[in-house]
Formats: sequence, structure tokens, C-alpha cells
Amino acid sequence: MSELILHHYPTSPFAEKARLLLGFKQLSWRSVSIPPLMPKPDLMALTGGYRRTPVLQVGADIYCDTALIALRLEQEKAVPSLFPEGQEFTAASFAQWADTVIFQHAVSLVFQPESIAARFGKLPPEFLKAFIADRSQLFSGGSSSRLPAEQAKHQWPVFMARVEQQLAREEGDFLFGEPSIADFALAHCLWFLKGTPVTAPLVDDYPAASAWLGRVLGFGHGAPSEMSAEEAIALARGSRPAALPEEDFVDPNGFGAGQRVVIAATDYGVDPVEGELLHAGRESLVLRREDARAGTVHVHFPRLGFSIRPA
Repeated sequence: MSELILHHYPTSPFAEKARLLLGFKQLSWRSVSIPPLMPKPDLMALTGGYRRTPVLQVGADIYCDTALIALRLEQEKAVPSLFPEGQEFTAASFAQWADTVIFQHAVSLVFQPESIAARFGKLPPEFLKAFIADRSQLFSGGSSSRLPAEQAKHQWPVFMARVEQQLAREEGDFLFGEPSIADFALAHCLWFLKGTPVTAPLVDDYPAASAWLGRVLGFGHGAPSEMSAEEAIALARGSRPAALPEEDFVDPNGFGAGQRVVIAATDYGVDPVEGELLHAGRESLVLRREDARAGTVHVHFPRLGFSIRPA
């Protein structure tokens, strides 16, 4: 089995989610640092245009989006499970909701002026200007719109009160008793808020949620070791992609293996990736790409939150 390679940067909330998943699974992995801002030429050599963080690489297979990364890690190590038996629907559906709705609120709250000043106050003004321009580009063209900070503040107590109630009534130490993907999808949003004294009280003022977050973060990050981007690209070039999933499924829009297609996220970071469609399953889509640096790679996308069209 090829090494697990995570392409990420330290302050990305979704990267923290992936790092915690690796810690929960007690996995060893290689860490490739990527820039927080575009351009990202080394990452583009692997993904073909997908720019969101993080990306998981296993040899010549590239996995985009943490929802799909979670499924790949479940395949890597089944126990402990991110999808406990009998709770698969509840855990996965809650995680999707947290990754969209709660994350949208967290972004709005973190990027209010007072929080930005605390987070970036010691960095050069040029970086802040470049960061704002980059994030404006990231969130343009998709269905995700910027939630006004006033509305996020207005609605936040509702979410946290519900989390407090759930934790108080659940017999276990986690959202649905035993740990699941639901915990990690909510935790990375609260971890993001804990990043500055301006937004930390939005978590700290809720004792049950704060204690729960400590338990989730306590899983740690597994056993990472550094790898350079050049080494990761060379590894992809020297590897053969894994066998495709075997699945009896007919795509509802008629897409099939061999078609030239374009896949893109629908909410934000909607940069298109073009390639030969190899697999269209219930949960995932797989493209074959040729890259001058990385060679032949298979790029995997989740079906939920992504669109597909003929090239």
C-alpha cells in the first residue's frame, strides 16, 4: 500500500479536519506543505486545477474534498470507524451540514474586521491585501455567498445551544455517542473560531461544547513526517493508479467511462478540472489526467457538491 500524503497548510480549517481524521485512525502519513494563496503550481500538477485545501495523495491517486478523503481513510483502516454501524446516514448527513452551514458561519465570524486585525495584525500589510484578494477569487463564481457577520452573530447561539443540548442528552462523550465523522466536521469549524481572542468566546462560552472540542482535538494528528512537493510529484509519476472501484451503478445523467468531461466544485473554489472520465459511482467520480510533471494520475471527486459536464 502506498503512503498517505496530505497536501495542506497549518491554518486551513479543512486541513485540520483531515489531520484529525488521520489522528483518529492512528495513521502514519507524509506532510507536504502548500502555499495558502495561489499560485500553487506543484498542487496543480497533481489535481489539474483544483485548488482547495487539503488534498490527499496515495501514489498516483489524488483525492479532493475532505468528505471523500474520509471515505478513503475508512478504506485504509476500517477500525475505528468514522461511520459507526447504524449511524451512517446520521453521521454523514450531519457532517455535510456542518461542512457547509456551520463552516459558512465560522468564515463570516473569523473574517469580521476585529478578528482579521487580531489574526493578521503582525503580518505585513501586503500579505493581508493578497490574502483578501485570493479569498475573494476563491469565493467568486460559485453558489456559496458571503454571510453577513451580523447575521452570523445573530444565528450562532442557536447552533451552539443545540450542540449543548445534544451533548447533555447523549450518553457517550461525542455528538452521537461514539466518535464519528460528524464530530470532526463540526470540530474544525470551532477550531477555526478558537484561533483569535475575538472569536474564541463563541466556543468557550459553551462549556459542554468546549469540553467536547477538547476531546476531539485530543485525537491528535497521527504520525506525520515531512515530504517535499517535488518528492510527492515524483512518487506520482513513478506509481500506477489503483484499480477502479467495482460498482453496479448507472449515472443518472448518462455520463460513462471514456467521456471527456469537466468536473468542478459548485459552492466555492469552482476551478474546473478536465480529463477522461473513468468512473461515475454513487459517491465518487474519477478522472484520468496526463501531466508533464506528474505523469498519469487519477483524480477523485465526491459526487455531492461537484458538477460534471462534457468537455
